[in-house]
Amino acid sequence: MMVTHMAIAQDVQRYKLTIAYRGTRYHGWQRQAVQASYKGEMPPVGEGIPTIQEILSRTLGAVVGHTINLVGSSRTDTGVHAKGQVAHFDTTSTQIPPDGLRRAANARLPDDILIRTIEPAPPTFHAIRSTRCKRYQYAIWNGPDRPVFGPDMVFHRWQPIDLDAMRAGAAALVGEHDFASFAKPGHGRDSTVRTVLACEVSARGHHIVIGVTGTGFLWNMVRIIAGTLVEVGLGRFRAEDVPAMLVARDRRAAGATAPAQGLFLQWVRSTDSEDGEFATDEHR
Repeated sequence: MMVTHMAIAQDVQRYKLTIAYRGTRYHGWQRQAVQASYKGEMPPVGEGIPTIQEILSRTLGAVVGHTINLVGSSRTDTGVHAKGQVAHFDTTSTQIPPDGLRRAANARLPDDILIRTIEPAPPTFHAIRSTRCKRYQYAIWNGPDRPVFGPDMVFHRWQPIDLDAMRAGAAALVGEHDFASFAKPGHGRDSTVRTVLACEVSARGHHIVIGVTGTGFLWNMVRIIAGTLVEVGLGRFRAEDVPAMLVARDRRAAGATAPAQGLFLQWVRSTDSEDGEFATDEHR
């Protein structure tokens, strides 16, 4: 008697994750192979340098029992933090309840990376293409002494800062503009037109926060916005200069790029949770 062995199809489930991390020890979100210029501790053979995507992918893969492809909404740079990064992956290990999967992964992750939520998502959900808008925060410590606790999470400026001037400059950035002056050269995007939905400056004590919400961002765009607004607050530029910076479409027209350690990805809004059009692959 001939026996035919048939492959049994396994159900594939897509999961949506919300992730928080302190980016100080990591080379950004994106998985990266070891390059000749890398100076850190060499990872095991077959693994990349320490990035958030690398650590999460290996950890989740160990829990579900197979290699996964983890896709993140925002490719945060070296030293940048996140309160609400969104990602997705597919797995055939559907017998593991989502919260059990979350707890098992968090038990294996380092203390500076946390999966806040894991939830089933339809196959049409995509962490990049389903993004409707996202919000970044930039944290500044404006006091005479440097912060002793958490200096890797704020940008210290000791000089007096004019908050009203910063707010006036921030207001000029709201709307659809060509942000070529606020993008790092070599960004690789065909278009530098982006829409900023909100740009706000708040303060409590020595702590100043710049919040920027948009449908998509260019490379270093929020850090350049933050650096420019700080220079407005310090009197190096006037708030009235900001519209001219936009018109110039020249990186040299805007202010300095603020350091990475003050930047946080606060949240990502997707089409599965709010009505809106799908974002494009141009969105970082």
